[in-house]
Amino acid sequence: MLSYEESLVELKHIEKTYSQGSLSVSKKLRAVRGVSLAIRRGETLGLVGESGCGKSTVGQMTARLLEPSGGSLWYKGRDITNAQGKPLRELRQEIQYVFQDPYTSLNPRFTIGRLLEEPLKYYRLGNRQKRKNEVLEMLDRIGLNASYMDRYPHELSGGQRQRVGIARALMLNPEFVVLDEPVSALDVSVQAQILNLLKTLQSELSLTYLFISHDLNVVHYVSDRVAVMYLGSIVEIADVNDLYNNPRHPYTQALVSSIPAERGGEKREPIILSGDLPDPSTAIQGCPFRSRCMHAFERCAAEMPEWSEVGAGHAVRCHLWNGTQESLEPLPVELSS
Repeated sequence: MLSYEESLVELKHIEKTYSQGSLSVSKKLRAVRGVSLAIRRGETLGLVGESGCGKSTVGQMTARLLEPSGGSLWYKGRDITNAQGKPLRELRQEIQYVFQDPYTSLNPRFTIGRLLEEPLKYYRLGNRQKRKNEVLEMLDRIGLNASYMDRYPHELSGGQRQRVGIARALMLNPEFVVLDEPVSALDVSVQAQILNLLKTLQSELSLTYLFISHDLNVVHYVSDRVAVMYLGSIVEIADVNDLYNNPRHPYTQALVSSIPAERGGEKREPIILSGDLPDPSTAIQGCPFRSRCMHAFERCAAEMPEWSEVGAGHAVRCHLWNGTQESLEPLPVELSS
């Protein structure tokens, strides 16, 4: 695990539990189960997994939009888990969030100019003319001209709205941005434009990203490292090319096997997962993936796997890699960069 000096953001054993049912019969849903991550300054950490695995919940807790039920969150070496009032208000300037659906996250009654100016007005930054100039500069940076100042969100295409959503998050000049499925609602051709914009902005503004997505191709394109999440827990983390070319956890292997081969590349047989997901409202004994894993053995039902280092910066949480059982062969995958 990275030290505070090496990382911009660190999650330490973060948990999130929700109560379900009536007051008399209440069940606890453990959406996030002890997630620990360190995000290096200037990098893009991809967070990938199936829908419902807890990715967005992790992102919202990281941006302090949700309160964690346990664990701690660190930013620039200080504990911000319980920051409230003025410290939290100041933190909002440095940590921003881009939502999946820009249409629902943008006030339909505001013009684009007002939407972008609003964060500056809230923090009382600059006079009216200076704020207008900053809005115009940001519009130009995201590829929209001054005529968009007086338009409303419903007058824009999906890609243009997402550009505005990204611009609004950047108006306060943050250092860290959580991107929650930022291109999943867009056409493929528009996705590429937005992803290239995000990479350009990161380079120009020295941004650090947590990029959340279920699309492995998208994550591969934008990320420096990737963390794989399953049922509220991180099961594997590695540099992007290492993880995609040599996935070690059986769940990661199944995910990567589903990526279509490049034209002229070697055809891969997809790994079809069978079995049922454990009930997230009950205590899970042993490895949560064992009910769907073709390699599960006796110890998987008894103990939660510990982290095993399988390469430089490559860690996996699986009993197959801790030396007590014959290790699983890496899945050969060829991906173009």
